[in-house]
Amino acid sequence: MSSILKTYNRKKISFNRGKGSFLYDTKGKKYLDFVQGIAVNCLGHSHNHLIKSIYKQSKKLWHVSNAFIIPEQERLAKRLTQKTFADYVAFQNSGAEATEAAIKFARRYFYSRGKPRKNRILCINNSFHGRTLATIFASNSKKAIEGFGPKVDGFDHFNFGDHRGLEKAITSRTAAIMVETIMGEGGIKVIPDFCLVGLRKLCNKKKILLILDEVQCGIGRSGKFFAFEHAKIKPDIVPIAKGIGGGFPIGAVLVNKKVASGMKPGTHGSTFGGNPLAMSAGNAIMDVMFKKGFLVNVVKNGKYFLSELNKLKNKYPKIIKEVRGKGLLLGLCLHKNQVPFIDKLLKSNLLTIRAAENVVRLLPPLNVTKQEINLSLKILDKVCKNYR
Repeated sequence: MSSILKTYNRKKISFNRGKGSFLYDTKGKKYLDFVQGIAVNCLGHSHNHLIKSIYKQSKKLWHVSNAFIIPEQERLAKRLTQKTFADYVAFQNSGAEATEAAIKFARRYFYSRGKPRKNRILCINNSFHGRTLATIFASNSKKAIEGFGPKVDGFDHFNFGDHRGLEKAITSRTAAIMVETIMGEGGIKVIPDFCLVGLRKLCNKKKILLILDEVQCGIGRSGKFFAFEHAKIKPDIVPIAKGIGGGFPIGAVLVNKKVASGMKPGTHGSTFGGNPLAMSAGNAIMDVMFKKGFLVNVVKNGKYFLSELNKLKNKYPKIIKEVRGKGLLLGLCLHKNQVPFIDKLLKSNLLTIRAAENVVRLLPPLNVTKQEINLSLKILDKVCKNYR
């Protein structure tokens, strides 16, 4: 009997090794892994450069307090700011901690300007920003908040795609709008580029901040380093995690100078955030991510995968309702409950994971090959053909 608290419905399977796009269970069975730790292992399993970087750092220094300058942290922060909109980076442990910090930073910005009541954050209903008390109430999913009252105040909401509802929800107390550029847990729902442009203009007009949560869709997954780059806009605050560590726990919040001006020593901190071992992983990811042609290949494979999935949708219209996503963050929206379908894929050695609205998420590593994509398509076709 397991002593692990039952907060997950775990599959009756465990793995003891992985390489690239594949995992091997304890019996030696091979699986094509299109979960990758839920968009975490952006370079797949056991990537040589990531292993070497972590091993090299592990022989020197694992952890040191943020009370001191950490050179590895300085290097990663500089590389992130050079490649993005940001002027400063605050390292955290996880995506939940990063989005929690993003909320704090937005409120603190207006507090520092003598507007302490301008502290409410506007979010999309049934989004996903983490599992802390604040972030579950920011997400406003009934399932996530049930049993965790009293309500954490400070959040207002609008429905996905409801532009009029969004504008009506903005009040004199609104500090920021916080949305996922591509909603992950919420069903792989892409906010169109023209909507992102509109959000930026709206925030400028209302003199409020724009927070774009790129914990799942960032770090190359959309074909750009950040998904909002497709829309050619600049947000004020961006929480990240997942892919930036390639499997090693790292979170971060990227901010511009305006937002940074509200933060002073003692206003925020993290014991483990940005330690040397974690930073070695982050720097290794950056080494690979910005090699010539890497992101171009993500776009190429993403377009191919999307096109072939749409062919499957046309072939099996009674099973697949819609194909969603961008880059290598893709989902099949089914007409019926997707769990039995995911179980059938598992039995055919393809690992996938669910999202809201009957969506099957497909999250291969960013260095997936065309042959591996074709293998997944072959399995999907086979399961669709025999699915009842």
